[in-house]
Amino acid sequence: MSLQPLSVNSSVPPSIDGKFLFVNDDLLAPAEVGILEPSFPDEPVEVLRDRYHTRGYLLVKGLLPRQDVLAARESYFASLSPSGILKPGTAPKEGIFNPEANPSNYPGIGAGAKRTTATAPGSQDKRGMFMDAALKAHTDEWYCGSTDGRVRGFCNHPALKAFVAHFTGWGDKTLPVKRTLLRNNTPGNKAIGVHYDQSFMRYGEPTAVTAWVPIGDVSLEGGGLIYLEDGESLGAEIEQDFERKAKAAGMDDEEVRHAYNANMMSTGWLCNGAAEFGRKYGKKWLVTEYEAGDVVFHTPHMRWNEYYRIDDGL
Repeated sequence: MSLQPLSVNSSVPPSIDGKFLFVNDDLLAPAEVGILEPSFPDEPVEVLRDRYHTRGYLLVKGLLPRQDVLAARESYFASLSPSGILKPGTAPKEGIFNPEANPSNYPGIGAGAKRTTATAPGSQDKRGMFMDAALKAHTDEWYCGSTDGRVRGFCNHPALKAFVAHFTGWGDKTLPVKRTLLRNNTPGNKAIGVHYDQSFMRYGEPTAVTAWVPIGDVSLEGGGLIYLEDGESLGAEIEQDFERKAKAAGMDDEEVRHAYNANMMSTGWLCNGAAEFGRKYGKKWLVTEYEAGDVVFHTPHMRWNEYYRIDDGL
């Protein structure tokens, strides 16, 4: 099933491997797309660290047990199922979008969708039911664990923390930050805009490590995360340049923080269009297919985005 958001002229070449990759503002041309290079858990840690700091990301293949990821996927979609998001007759673990559903009822969490009031009991408001369930999932025991510790929760997976502790050299001082987001990218809806994580953690040093865990297999047409080529170094340069200009204008540190964030969109994005951003700086967007068990770690200034989902998965 194809849910392409834009028409494609037959003379236009595919973005990569015969696939057309759309971002919010355009189709990515072949010259605007590169490959997100993989790494593996058993490689020397010095090699992994060098790649991470050089590239701004580290795609670690098979870091988590596949069955653990798929169990989390099943729990997530089972909780969303009452909203009508899943194709009738399919299992929650498959995560197949209902082709008869209205995509606008299932907006991307983290892509600017807002929810101010809870849905009344018995309501048939599909959008409200979906958003309530998608937000509630962040506090479900399968995801964050139970207060008594009997249920570990997917966020607390020991393989994830153990890798970060070893990879960074932080060891027992590794501190998980309780700031997570279950992103969903539903067919027919816009993707998130270009942004980076330090903008949401402005009062901390730029030393945090972000982990993105695909909850299942993600095809090239599946709307996974994409990363800007040289995004970490470019991001740091942009921020440092802004800080120099702000301080030259007489701003103190507190004013600089507020001024920088004020120049972003209300969502915290740098811009809505990844194609425009990449072209402005002459950088490619790096893409790949993901498998359940893969984890991408990225640096605080790394610019990232996602693209339209045009397959029928979730």
